[in-house]
Amino acid sequence: MTYPLPEGEDLRRAVRWVSAGLQESPGQPVVRLVEQAIFKFDLSPKDGEFLLNFFLSGGPPSGAAGKE
Repeated sequence: MTYPLPEGEDLRRAVRWVSAGLQESPGQPVVRLVEQAIFKFDLSPKDGEFLLNFFLSGGPPSGAAGKE
């Protein structure tokens, strides 16, 4: 499955941050990590919604965190 690249550097950083968190602790709730990322990276509501939908729909392929 192909995902559209998120626009904005803060959103890209948030995707990498959540991905890294999920790799470190796969059992932690995705929604909680996404909520933390929204505040940490000061994302807009639209970007926050994209981030949540991105990870709830499967997120990046395994091992893709940090790769561009």
